[in-house]
This record gives sequence, structure tokens and C-alpha cells, in this order.
Amino acid sequence: MPEVAGRIADAFEARVREREEASLSPLAVRSYETRGRAHEETPCRLRTPFQRDRDRIVHTKAFRRLMHKTQVFVAPEGDHYRTRLTHTLETTGISRGVARALQLNEDLVEAIGLGHDLGHPPFGHAGEEALDAVLQERFGLHFRHNEHSLRIVDVLERGGRGLNLTEEVRDGILNHTGPDEPFTLEGKIVRLVDRVAYINHDIDDAVRAGVLSEAELPAEEIAILGAKGSRRIDVLVHDLVETSAEAADIRQSPEVREAMLSLRKFMFDRVYLGPAAASASSRSQAVVRAIFDHLIEGGASPQDATDYVAGMTDRFALAFAAEL
Repeated sequence: MPEVAGRIADAFEARVREREEASLSPLAVRSYETRGRAHEETPCRLRTPFQRDRDRIVHTKAFRRLMHKTQVFVAPEGDHYRTRLTHTLETTGISRGVARALQLNEDLVEAIGLGHDLGHPPFGHAGEEALDAVLQERFGLHFRHNEHSLRIVDVLERGGRGLNLTEEVRDGILNHTGPDEPFTLEGKIVRLVDRVAYINHDIDDAVRAGVLSEAELPAEEIAILGAKGSRRIDVLVHDLVETSAEAADIRQSPEVREAMLSLRKFMFDRVYLGPAAASASSRSQAVVRAIFDHLIEGGASPQDATDYVAGMTDRFALAFAAEL
């Protein structure tokens, strides 16, 4: 048995290289042609570098905490609302499908997708806004969840040693949102699919919560994208794949892109920043501010207080604030 295992491991890299040259697009990142890690390591003989990154991300404490972090609705009464973890899994699954259709590197896409939201604080976007605001007011600093996601994998995990991920995965995590695009097509897929996933599943949750009815969704955009979430995702993915294949880049057609962005604006106006979210958002922001102020007054540095608050789950933050 050891001899069989040894033969497989000895041939693994060569087999992967051969398979990728035969099946991947010339535009895809090759698994063994990564830009490398900050600290050189002995390669794993049965996993590619991107598979290794994926496994490291999945085994982090930060990844496990995503199951108790809000996507949109804080502590909803029901078992079927999305959390930050289910959003991460949906984004990653759709992204892998797009990558496969475009003959790009699925393992790289998967690692980026699983790691992209590790840095989200409790209470979703309300928590991020509160942490950013208190940092600006007190110290002239900012908080961006994508930057904190990178800090988690670079510094905070494994007792301060970080995960030592490949440069392609680090870049995809950092630039899944914000002004700069990832330098790989695989990273660009996750950046775009992140929006595809959250717009559609947040509509589903908003309807479930009674914040929206399907009849209130904007008619013109729904006519283009579809009346049901599954249909909208199908339309968006097919458009993304076909348009990207023609452009040799990750792109949407103008009509579908405008419809998606318009639907996103509708969700911000009616759900994310709408009247129904105001009460929960105000309460969430007050909790984040109270905890941050308490930590600073207790002698924590702005960075240590930020790391602690951003790492909290919703329920831990609520319990912590209740004891102040």
C-alpha cells in the first residue's frame, strides 16, 4: 500500500500539468505556475497549491464563524435565512460553474470564493459601516471588510502566523470588491458572481421576511433577468459565460449588466438601507460602537479593537454588549 501511494504522489504534479495543458484555456492560471507564497514551503504531493489554500481557508476559525454572521437579517426568526457562510458557499458554487464553462482554474476560483468574506464583521453591512465610522471619528482610520479578509489570512490566523496563501488567492480576496480588479480572470469571476449571488438570495430572504413582495420587484429588470431567483441566476450566468468567452475577459453584456445594477440599487433602496432595516441597523451599529469604545477605554489599540470586533459573531457581540 505505501508503494502504491508513493507512485501516485510521485506522478501527481505531472498528471495535473498534463491535464491542465489539455483542458484549460490559454488564459487560465496553471496550478503549478503560481506567483508563489511570501514564505517558500515544501509542496504537497497530493494537492495543487490552490487546493492547499482552499483547505487552509476552510479549516480557519474565521471560516467557521461565518455561520453565525448576518448576511442581511439580524437574528431572524426562521431557519432558512442566509448567513455569511451560506452566501460564501453559494458564491463559490456559482463561480466554479462559470470557471468550468470558461475552462479556467476551478481550484483557484474555489479558494478565492471561500476566503473572500472572512473579514466581515457582525451584523452585515450595518456592522461594517459602524466599525468604519467609529474608526474615522476617533482615529482617522477606515475599515473595509475585503482588506480585513486579507489581514485574517496574512496575519491573524494560526496564532499570528497567517496562512501563507498564494499571491493569486490573496489578490482575489483583497480585490473581490473595491476600486481595483483582480489580476486573474478567476479572481474577476468571484468579484462579479459575488453580486450575482447576494442580489438574488437577498431578494429571496426579503420576500420570506415580508419586507418585499415579488410583485414589488422592478418590472423592466425582472422582464430581462427572470421572475424567479433560479431563473435570474441562470440568465446572469449564461450571459456572463458567453460574453466573457467572446471578450477573452470577464464581462457582462450591457443590457444584462444594467439590469443587474438597477436591481442592486433597488435592493439598497428598499432592503439594505430601507425603512425595515433602519431599526435593526441602528441597534447593530450601537452594539458595535459600544464594544469598540469599551475596548479602547480598556487600553486596546485601534488595530487590536478592530480585530476583536470584526471577528465577533452576531450572537457573541450581542451577549458581550449586554454585559457592558
